[in-house]
Amino acid sequence: MTRKTALITGASRGLGRALARELARDGWNLIIDARGAAALDAAADDLTALGGAVTAIAGDVADGAHRSALAAAAGDGLDLLVNNASTLGTTPMPRLADQPVRDLADAFATNVLGPLALVQAFLPTLRERRGAVLNITSDAAVEGYETWGGYGSTKAALEQLSNVLAAEEPGIAVWWADPGEMRTDMLRAAGEDADAAPPPEEAAAALHRLITDRRPSGRYQVSDLATAPAESGPSSQNDTAGARAQGGPEAPEAVAGRGGR
Repeated sequence: MTRKTALITGASRGLGRALARELARDGWNLIIDARGAAALDAAADDLTALGGAVTAIAGDVADGAHRSALAAAAGDGLDLLVNNASTLGTTPMPRLADQPVRDLADAFATNVLGPLALVQAFLPTLRERRGAVLNITSDAAVEGYETWGGYGSTKAALEQLSNVLAAEEPGIAVWWADPGEMRTDMLRAAGEDADAAPPPEEAAAALHRLITDRRPSGRYQVSDLATAPAESGPSSQNDTAGARAQGGPEAPEAVAGRGGR
């Protein structure tokens, strides 16, 4: 049986590492990245111990040379691209009246342009293998939380890119998923009570089901994935052109749940 290959960005900790563990136990080959080399190496050792074939490449998804290294590591075969790497931008998180524009531009480079560039790099092989793209989003993309305007606007842009990509590429699955509040360093850096949040392993297990069931393209909330039957598609209020085009499961990092943090 041919092993599938996944690229997961931001996989040294939190949701990215937890999802990588899920896929490693499932027999996937993994390419993982993160900005911190030491933490990434520790994650790679952990995944290798689970039986995964792991390639770890430290770097920033906003850097073109790093993205080229990721593409080279995959060669001509990738089945799943997970755009999980993310930055809050300015911390402490400011109101929009005080948002440094340069910081926001940097956040867009990491949270939007980097993922788009990776999608562009891997589209040929994803089309050929009827693969999938999973973009990690947040309810900050759709809710008006004070001080979350900078970060939330990057996630809103990522969601719309995902929505259009699903319409343009019906031969692959395109999911954008809000994992909900998680016990992560990112949530802690945002000034929230991360210790009161559930561990990222819970969200990772739900996303693993999304991937395994190959649900229709669309926006998903982990809280819904945990209980919905395998044949369920995106929620009706988040129905997309991509979901309508695919037509079913056979088609290919919050206070109240500000996910992807």
